[in-house]
Parts: sequence; structure tokens; C-alpha cells
Amino acid sequence: MKEDKGIKVMSKYLVIVESPTKEKTISKILGKDFTVKSSYGHIRDLPKNKLGIDIEDNFKPTYKNISKSKKLISDLKKKAENSDKIYLATDFDREGEAIAWHLKEALKLPESKISRITFHEITTEAILKAVKHPRNLDMKLVNSQQARRILDRLVGYKLSPLLWKKVKPGLSAGRVQSVAVMLICKREEEFKSFIPVEYWSIEAELSKLEENTTPFKSLLFSKNDVKFDKLSVKNKEQSDETLKELEGAKYIVKSVETKQRKRSPYAPYTTSTMQQDASRKLGFSASKTMSAAQKLYEGVHIGNSTNAGLITYMRTDSLNIAKSVQSETLKFIEYSYGSNFLPKIPRIYKTKTKGAQEAHEAIRPISPNRIPSEVKQYLSEDELKLYNLIWKRFLASQMADAVYNTVTAEILAKDYLFKSLESTLIFDGFLKVYNADDDEKETKKLPSLKSGEQLNLLRLLPLQHFTEPPPLYDVASLIKALEEHGIGRPSTYAPTIKTILDRLYVHLDGKKFVPTNRGIVVNNVLKDHFGNIINVEFTASVEEKLDKIAEDKAVWQNVLKDFYKPFEKDLSEAEKNLQKQKVQAQQTSEICPNCGKNMVIRYSRKVQFLGCSGYPECKTTLSLDKDGKIAAAPRETDMKCDKCGSHLIKKTGFAGKQYLSCKNYPECKTLYNINKDGNKIIYPEPEHTDIKCNKCGSEMLKKIGKRGPFLTCSAFPKCRNLQWIKTNKTPKSKTYKTVKLSEKKTTKK
Repeated sequence: MKEDKGIKVMSKYLVIVESPTKEKTISKILGKDFTVKSSYGHIRDLPKNKLGIDIEDNFKPTYKNISKSKKLISDLKKKAENSDKIYLATDFDREGEAIAWHLKEALKLPESKISRITFHEITTEAILKAVKHPRNLDMKLVNSQQARRILDRLVGYKLSPLLWKKVKPGLSAGRVQSVAVMLICKREEEFKSFIPVEYWSIEAELSKLEENTTPFKSLLFSKNDVKFDKLSVKNKEQSDETLKELEGAKYIVKSVETKQRKRSPYAPYTTSTMQQDASRKLGFSASKTMSAAQKLYEGVHIGNSTNAGLITYMRTDSLNIAKSVQSETLKFIEYSYGSNFLPKIPRIYKTKTKGAQEAHEAIRPISPNRIPSEVKQYLSEDELKLYNLIWKRFLASQMADAVYNTVTAEILAKDYLFKSLESTLIFDGFLKVYNADDDEKETKKLPSLKSGEQLNLLRLLPLQHFTEPPPLYDVASLIKALEEHGIGRPSTYAPTIKTILDRLYVHLDGKKFVPTNRGIVVNNVLKDHFGNIINVEFTASVEEKLDKIAEDKAVWQNVLKDFYKPFEKDLSEAEKNLQKQKVQAQQTSEICPNCGKNMVIRYSRKVQFLGCSGYPECKTTLSLDKDGKIAAAPRETDMKCDKCGSHLIKKTGFAGKQYLSCKNYPECKTLYNINKDGNKIIYPEPEHTDIKCNKCGSEMLKKIGKRGPFLTCSAFPKCRNLQWIKTNKTPKSKTYKTVKLSEKKTTKK
């Protein structure tokens, strides 16, 4: 280990992290005196094949070592036995604290040898500081996570069998996921039942009396000092009546007010706001955003340096910023943009989210000096896009306000008052760096007007409008709703959305979430029979109780008891009273190509597809892609199978991914991937290496995949160990050959 202000170098230290990327980054920081090993996530969990919770014994959980971690646990035990000190360096949140505790329990680590170290960022300074200031495991955080896990297991294991019995096998329910589906179903109902209401607005197009002056528009604002609301003019009759009253009116400028208005920047990102912005600006799913953020946090190989973390920890609801980083950022802003772009005083943002963990920091770049253009060549396209967004948002959050010059003109016409507004950006401030989706547009410039001045009326413009329904949820608005209602926490938003999509309870129609018939039926069952616990308020209250456990203000077993009593009662009543439900096939306008009847949407366990409504007489089915569109029909190509010589068939699988399959399937199961240009991808043959698998001891083979080179165990599929090989090459460089495909031509007889 590198010397740092009095840290004594001992002979044998073991540091356990939860990811191989962190392992690589941190081992280079700490040096040869430290052995850094990864647990590859959780190594223990509740058993898969049974409840694993003794409800009668105060909700005592029974944890089992995950089967794939058997060899890993053995290796870590040996390393721990040969180490003088063991540092548990898992993530700085409740999940990370729980992983650290499970490591201690599974490896049977003595209290005297273990220390917990945490950090918000993976930098040399942060890691050395963490090692210098270790702490004990925080059982309050562990118990909070343990209570969440047990709650989710109770709901999943008790509700899912009921759904299998009363609705359809293979269905599932979840404490948080079911509330997310409920929100989507409710919004869909509101959208469909919405009745548009007609209303009218009236604008006056005016000009100065002088010739060749530019006309401008003014909006009807009030009558006899009573302000119009949006629905004041309800129909054409009322609009015509207003126009008639304005006949012959003189249009006189009542007042002109000029003032400056300031607009402050947005706060730096939390997990929620980052996911929302990445969805709106980049089109990323929540899972894609978190995957890219994880890589930026854990470390990227930059040039000749060691792996470097580029952002702080990405699961956070805090807006705190380290003072040293804020100071560095203000210097960067002054140097790059000038002192006028600095705020009068450094900005401090207050977290409004319920239960926010204030010890964390906001998501920010490790240093503002690491500008996106300098790291571009070392990042994948997605990583660069997200880093650019995080860097700009953080920098803007520390900059001066934008300043607008506004002119408001009030114009009298009989008893009516019209208003015109001009807004001009005179200093861009933070907008120099970060432009939001809702940026104000500069309005058309008004002519120079004076109080008492008479104007020409060119025409009156009555405009018909209709109120619009509440918009269906998209990724950004659903995450915002979950956060506002206090449902879930930063770590749960992405997996919740992924789960409800994977379970086919909802699907994306373009960018909007729409419930499937399956989702509607399950939601109705849960709403009617478990409304006491599967609702927004109760779910939010449980989150608050989990926060109290973490703060040592509640006992985790008591929280579980309070939840389970009403849940058990509802479960018993539903078993007796709930009638068998049927998921009706969803009608479509598609026509069966074989019998001419309408096709309907049906569901297997994991995918939706089109089936003929004439089933079982007609068994025609068509695949659907991830957007619910009909996938391209299989087509024979001129390419031959390398194994049996048959033609290869071009097919489209779920999610719209195309691939090649042997015509002789299932006798020959040859498969090939196709790139985005439709060409067959041929990867090089695996290379033998002297590297042994750290899980089973078999030889590791070097292969090339679409993301570049990686090592995989030769004992696959018995051992699925895989390790990506970091290279200095840009990810855009091609690591495989392609062969152009041509589809076999058919001739009509």
C-alpha cells in the first residue's frame, strides 16, 4: 500500500468488494500489500424453493449460500484465514451493508479481524481515507435491508400462488411492482374515461399607428378587473359575444413594465432525476442508465493511468456536495467561463425526498477538470452520453443564474384588458452549459410602447381549444411519480420497471406505458382483495418504517408484524371468496393469414404473441417484438450452415433481435448473430490461455464478443465464470468479421 500520512503498512490485508471492476480499480490504488477480491454481488440469500422465513419465530430468516458462489466462498475463506485484517468495502448503502454482513456470516469472519470501509467515489484519496478511518458494521442498515427483503419475500411467496390458482400459472405479485402497475392502470383508466372540455381564447393582433411597424399579439386577460381562467370562455357562442362587445373599441396602452427576472439552475442529479433526464434526453431505459452509471462509478481505464472512477456513487437521493469539490468546481467555472458566471455565494441544495440518506452525495463527476471530450475515446457511446449529461448538470448547478429582460404591456379595450409579454435572455449563466427540456423560448420582441398610446387593431383571433387528458406515464414520469409518492428507493426504480415489463403486466406503446389485459386483471384482483396493503399510501408508509429501522427508531420484527397481520387476513379471505379470473385475449385488427379470422394477443410465461381467434381449429401464431409490433417473418437465405450444410433461416426473436437459425432445426441447433446492417457475425475461434478459472480451476478461454475480448471458463455450461478484458482500444473498433447475407429469391409459378 502507498504511504499516506501515518497509515502503517501491515503484511497481509484482504479487501472484499462486490464487483470485479471495483476489484481491479481498487487493487491498483492499494498496491501489493493488499489483496482485493470480489464477491460478485450477494453470496447468500433466502432459498429459492421455499419461503425461508419462520413467521412463528419472530420472522427469523434462513439464508442459504448461493450455489454458484460455493467455490468463491471457499476461496475467500482461505484468503481471509491468511490475512491479518479484512476490510469489507461493499457499496455505501443498505444493500452494500447487507452484503458486507452476509460476507461476515458466510465466511465466519471473526469480529477482531473485520472492518467496514465506505466511500462515495473510487479515487486514490477516497480509498486511502476509508482505509485510515474504518468502522464497525452498521446493523441498523443491515436490519433495514433485511426487513425489506423479508417483506418482499412474504408478498411474493404468499400472493403469487394465489394468482396462479385464481388467475393463471406463472404470475407474480410484488409489494412495490404491484403499486407501480396500479399507478399505470389508474392513469390508463383516467386517459380513456377523459371527456374533453371545450374552451376558447381570444388574441388581438395590434400595431402602432405609424406605418410599416411590426404587428404583435396580445392575449385577453380580464374583464372589469376579473381575471379570466382557462375555461372562462366556454364555447363559440360566448366567444362571439365577447367579440361583439369589443366592436368599435379603442385599444389604449394602460401600462408598460420592464424588469429583470432570474432563473436558477437545477440541482445536481440524484438517481431519480438522472434516470428521468437520461430517458427524456437520451432515450435510455432506467436499467440502461444504471448500467452505464455503474461502469462510470466503478472505474474506466484512462490512457496510461490506472482505472479511474469518473462519477460518485450512483444510487443516492442526496443533494450534498463535498466542499472541496465545490471549491474546485468554482475555480474551474471562473477559469473556463469568467468570474461573472460564478454565483454570488456557493450554492447549497436541500434534499426534499422523504427518507433521503443525507450522508451520501449527489451524483457528480469526480472532478470538473475531467471534461467529456478528454475521456471520449475511453468510453462506450452510452457511457459517454451519460457522463456528458452528469458533467454538464453538475457544472451548471454551481453556476450563476440566467437573467431575462421582461416587458409586460397591458392594453385596455372598453372593459377588457389584454396582456403582451416579451422575454429576452440577456445573460445565459448556467444555460451556457446545460439546456433543460423545458427551457423558456424567447418571445417575439414588442415595439416600443408608451402608457396612453393608442394602437391599431388589425384583427381579433378567436381560438378554439379542448382540455387534454392526463398523459400516460413514460419512464421519466413514472419514476417521478414513484419518488413523489415515496414508493421504493433509488436502488429500486430501475428493477421495478424492468420487472413489470418482463412480467408482461405493461408494455411500451412508443414511449408510453400501457397495461396489458394480464396486468389489468392482476391489478383488479390485488386492488379488490388486497387494497389495504397494495396501495400508494401503505407502501409509502412501509418505506418510512424501513427508514426508521435504519435510524434505530423502529424494531425490524415489529415492522414485519404490523405488515403481516392485515396481509394474512386479506390472504385468507381471498382464498375463500376470490372467484376464478380469466385473462381475456386482447382483440387486434390483424387478420390471420391462414383462415382470415382476427388475431388476438396471447401470453406465454415470458412473451406476448399473436394467436388466431379461431384456436384450436386454427393454430396460427405470429411473434411480436418488444414494441408489440409483428416481427418479420422467417426468410431463407443463401448462406449455408457450417455444421450440416442446410440453408440458414433469418428469424426475428423477442425484442426484435434478428438471428440466423439452421433450416434443419431442431436436429441442427446452429445459431448466428446478425449485426445492425443485417450481416452474419463470425467471431474468431477461442484461444487457449494459461489462466485458471478462479471458481472451478478449469482453463479460461479467450473469446471475442460484440463488446470486445473476454475470458470464459472452458467448463461452460457447468461453470459460467466470465471476465471482460479491458483494452485501450475504443469500443467502436470492430472485433469480429461479417459476411453479407442475401435472401434466397423466390419465383412465382
